[in-house]
Amino acid sequence: MYDVILIGGGLNYAAAIVLSKAGKKVALIEKDLNHLGGTCLHNGCIPSKNLLHRAGSVIESKEEVFTKSAHLNLQKLQDKIKSRIQKSTKAVTAQCKAAGVKLIEGEAFVTDDGVEVNGEIIKSEYTIIGTGSYPRIPEGIKYDSKKIITSDEALNFKHVPKEISIYGTGAIGLEMASLFAALGSRVNLIYRHKNISKKFPPSITQKLETQLKTLGINLIPEFSIQKAFVKDNKVIIQSGDKILSSEYLLVAAGRVPDTNVVKTDKIRVSKGIETDEFFQTSMPNVYAIGDCNGKLLLAHAARAQALNVADQILGKKEKLNLDNIPKFIYTLPLSYANIGERSEKTAAFPLSYLGISGSGFGDENGEVILYADEEGFLCGADIFAPNAEELIGIIATALEAELDINTFKKVTFPHPTYSEAIDRALRKFK
Repeated sequence: MYDVILIGGGLNYAAAIVLSKAGKKVALIEKDLNHLGGTCLHNGCIPSKNLLHRAGSVIESKEEVFTKSAHLNLQKLQDKIKSRIQKSTKAVTAQCKAAGVKLIEGEAFVTDDGVEVNGEIIKSEYTIIGTGSYPRIPEGIKYDSKKIITSDEALNFKHVPKEISIYGTGAIGLEMASLFAALGSRVNLIYRHKNISKKFPPSITQKLETQLKTLGINLIPEFSIQKAFVKDNKVIIQSGDKILSSEYLLVAAGRVPDTNVVKTDKIRVSKGIETDEFFQTSMPNVYAIGDCNGKLLLAHAARAQALNVADQILGKKEKLNLDNIPKFIYTLPLSYANIGERSEKTAAFPLSYLGISGSGFGDENGEVILYADEEGFLCGADIFAPNAEELIGIIATALEAELDINTFKKVTFPHPTYSEAIDRALRKFK
């Protein structure tokens, strides 16, 4: 009998360590312990950010101030990334063991009688499900993992493809488009709507589309793939009477919460495992965190939810405000980040007005947009800038601290930095 069983070895491991250190008897079940750390570490954000960082260097080397453009040895970089991931996996494993977490390899299911794993039922007072998600393949697309692929395969390329078509303009689609264009591939970015996204402010949508075109990406709007299949070693892509062919098709049409763990009618499942605002499922003392609950498919959101549930089990019940969790997309050379809520009370500041502008490739096109409520409190932000994912952390801190605009103005931002755009935007509020 355990105090807590955690299913899924992604960011769930953070809760396992906290609970075990607090004196709880804890078991963490993962289908493949070599995959401890989850999708983010092994075939998601960690390898992709390593690749994107180096691709950014390739882009910058093409500036006229350099005498020679850089060329990336993708095989060597992949070997380096693989080694880094192996070290990180060992570190996570060591942390779990040092904390006293029992690691169990096997596929687990939540049943009426307890958690079933390897043909055995084990019981606990609490269960935390963190089984993540998997790529969505729309109907009509014949995924084969060789020519029609997902990011899982794309992140393991040993060579730079001559041509790749990417379907979808969410985080994965835009990241992969930036990556392969920077590395020299001909990239077709296919999406169903007129613009790349309805989620960005219009000014940033325009800037981002311009940035993608500058990288040489061929934007193909209003193209909904009805069929995609391989013929004569080429991918044939159809939308009505429109037909494209490509060396590869990367499907980036979102991800699906993995709910296969549920083998009981006591837990409600719809698009994901249903939970209340405290991540409690309809089965007493069973929680679902991260991608599998479908609330917010982000690694840092999964970690925040896991730690929130751990706190609840330890007697500290507090609602986690998902609106205050940053969202961002790594694109090159500028990236995009968002947090909180948008309002009519807006202040924007272009990065081109800063002293540091021009020191980074493409930074003149950046922008910071802040939003405030009627009472003068900051309520959200959109940022398009170099390392926007870092800058948004400043806003996340302000939101969690419930800073009003006048108090936030008292902060001295270092010079010369892109963070000064936050200060300048703040001072536009009356």
